[in-house]
Amino acid sequence: MTFPTTQQPGAKRPPGRREMTAMLAGLMALNAFAIDAMIPALPDIGRSLGVADENRRQLVVIAYMIGFGSTQLIWGPLADRFGRRPVLAAGVALYTIFALLCGIAGSFALLIASRVAMGASAAVTRVLVVAMVRDLFESEEMARVMSLVFMVFMVVPVLAPSIGQAILLFAPWRAIFIVLAGYGLIMLAWAWLRMPETLHPEFRRSLKIGEMAGAAWETLREPQSRGYTLALTVTFASLVAYISSIQQIVFDAFGRPELIGLVFGGIAAPMALASWTNSRIVGRFGLRRVGHGAAAAFVVVTAIHAAIALSGHETLTSFIILQALAMCCFALTSSNLGTLAMEHMAPIAGTAASVQGVVGTIGAAIIGFVIGQAFDGTATPFIVGTALCAALTFVLILFTEPRALFAPIRIDTGKRIEDPPCLPDDLG
Repeated sequence: MTFPTTQQPGAKRPPGRREMTAMLAGLMALNAFAIDAMIPALPDIGRSLGVADENRRQLVVIAYMIGFGSTQLIWGPLADRFGRRPVLAAGVALYTIFALLCGIAGSFALLIASRVAMGASAAVTRVLVVAMVRDLFESEEMARVMSLVFMVFMVVPVLAPSIGQAILLFAPWRAIFIVLAGYGLIMLAWAWLRMPETLHPEFRRSLKIGEMAGAAWETLREPQSRGYTLALTVTFASLVAYISSIQQIVFDAFGRPELIGLVFGGIAAPMALASWTNSRIVGRFGLRRVGHGAAAAFVVVTAIHAAIALSGHETLTSFIILQALAMCCFALTSSNLGTLAMEHMAPIAGTAASVQGVVGTIGAAIIGFVIGQAFDGTATPFIVGTALCAALTFVLILFTEPRALFAPIRIDTGKRIEDPPCLPDDLG
């Protein structure tokens, strides 16, 4: 059976599929802007607040990520208890307030503390966007929507540094935080006026420690959730390694610092295109056929790249081409594995998204950090590390669903869940 989303005051009609997808993508983009728009401003921040050490300036980025990873386990259970809409509004409102506080910070210590709080508040978007997509959609349709959401999430890091740099041409670094606060306020108003409550009344849960622990344990115990969460963690580790290593690779390994923007854009653009392509083909070919096929292609592409690097024939051109192909495989793999991890989690979607987010964030950060620290002046450690991530991802998929590998349709596991709420078909 199906049930409608709860319409909220101020919304003349429930949002259509396109508006809902755009709203969710806009919420996810809050994080990318908050991280990447700051990068051009780090020298100005250091000079303004008396921080000469370049490594200390990096705390502006790291502090946000620490906050972001620290509260994901909190937002999910709150959303399962009180509903998605009020918890989302509270988190985005806090994000806006702390962005303003960053903008007026008179000391580096206050700026860092505010950045931690800003990241902790923004974690609500990572958890609840995934939970709301699971509330509203199932299977291939969920993968389609998540692909479109992540397409925006992948494009924003390419644009954000340029936007930050453009702001610095006309205003001091504090203006970047004012712009971030303004964006947060816009998303808060849009979500409050148009976002329906997507949590099914029957799925509301209490905040009792035992019940929350039980939901978290169910997320880790359920084979499909556990297996695909681990596979997704390793997959995302390759992205973390890429983000942390790309500057050193272009600057030091290839000696072409003036091409960093071209290299970054040349790899990110195909990745975003792959996410859009996934949204068009997953309904036709199925989650597993596309996701598993992309994971297999990921292994092949990265293995070829590793062989070229180990043979000493790597060039900047081969790096861009093969890394772009690898990131296309990454985009197709990650969107579908994330959907499969949530497939049976409808009754505890908020908590499940929290648990999976924490495991994925911490695990990917650790693995990606190890790969990044192996940099030896060449791109080889990163390329080999990515190939190992791809291989381990496929092994984890094989162990999770050995009988469903490349399956073209949904597999009936015998577990039934309620159908998700419907959005207006005329806007689908």
